[in-house]
Amino acid sequence: MKILTVVGARPQFIKAAAVSNIIRKEHQEVLVHTGQHYDENMSKVFFDELKIPKPDYNLEVGSGNHGHQTGTMLIKLEEIYQKENPDLVLVYGDTNSTLAGALCASKLLIPVAHIEAGLRSFNKNMPEEQNRILTDHISKYLFVPTISAVNNLNNEGIKNSVYNVGDVMFDAVLNFKKLAKQKDIILDQIGVEKDKFILTTIHRAENTNDINRLKNIVQALNECGKNVVLPLHPRTKKYMSDYGLSFNKNIKVIEPIGYLEMINLEMNSEKIVTDSGGVQKEAFFMKKPCITMRDETEWVETVENGWNRVVGTDKSKILDNIINFYPQNQQEEIFGDGHAAEKILEVLNL
Repeated sequence: MKILTVVGARPQFIKAAAVSNIIRKEHQEVLVHTGQHYDENMSKVFFDELKIPKPDYNLEVGSGNHGHQTGTMLIKLEEIYQKENPDLVLVYGDTNSTLAGALCASKLLIPVAHIEAGLRSFNKNMPEEQNRILTDHISKYLFVPTISAVNNLNNEGIKNSVYNVGDVMFDAVLNFKKLAKQKDIILDQIGVEKDKFILTTIHRAENTNDINRLKNIVQALNECGKNVVLPLHPRTKKYMSDYGLSFNKNIKVIEPIGYLEMINLEMNSEKIVTDSGGVQKEAFFMKKPCITMRDETEWVETVENGWNRVVGTDKSKILDNIINFYPQNQQEEIFGDGHAAEKILEVLNL
């Protein structure tokens, strides 16, 4: 079988690292990178350090408004699909690359497999939520990471070809944890000690593009009284400058880092404060308390299990949880057994 895989953003590179090598044991894969993430530290370094096969195509779409970005992908992907004539198109997650990859395939009557299907934040103002819903409803194979994702699809009338295989990001963490431990030098480079810093990521448009939300986040971090390590996303950096916001000396701002270094920082942190979906899960995998600076989360299991607090951008709630939040529950096995990629292959081989 010829499988064409579409990726374009950092979380998708990580998922592809877990899945592509498994697929290529038995099938031909054509890998297309849309170029949605084009920064060297957020794209090429991931392919290098995770040994992801080099993309067969790089569309170099770059940033832009949603319509322009998605439309450009559709035009370029259509040419590649017609040239390669794949038996199946594989997409990950909830980005514009996901939607474009799936929609283009559907228009050409090529079956779509969606990895990380069924997630819902129930906030349709989020572009990611729109992308998830649309992709799920045109996919032939829906590979879901959790029971709640199965239930979400069932509630929308999608009951066939839904497979709860577990989370491929859990596969990736288990696969790369040993390599990540070799990156301990990053703690010395930053100047922090194990279990004595808060790891933070801020990148979601709803936070960066709103001066009040971003200001609340910055003030909470500045006033928390703890060392904070912040790999600064290019978008966040731009809006910080536009809004005239700055960090105090307790915030150690660093450039975006590779996946292995990020895993290392997660393993060695005291807590994690983020607006990222993927980092919420990684915090759970690392058994670290997570404080989510969003108004909702698609990873409801992490909240229900007591390891994730959703606080929005309320300054007092962020501060209170940085200082006082320590999970009381034992973690449950909610993301599978670390063999999601093998289970996906088994389904595709049927």
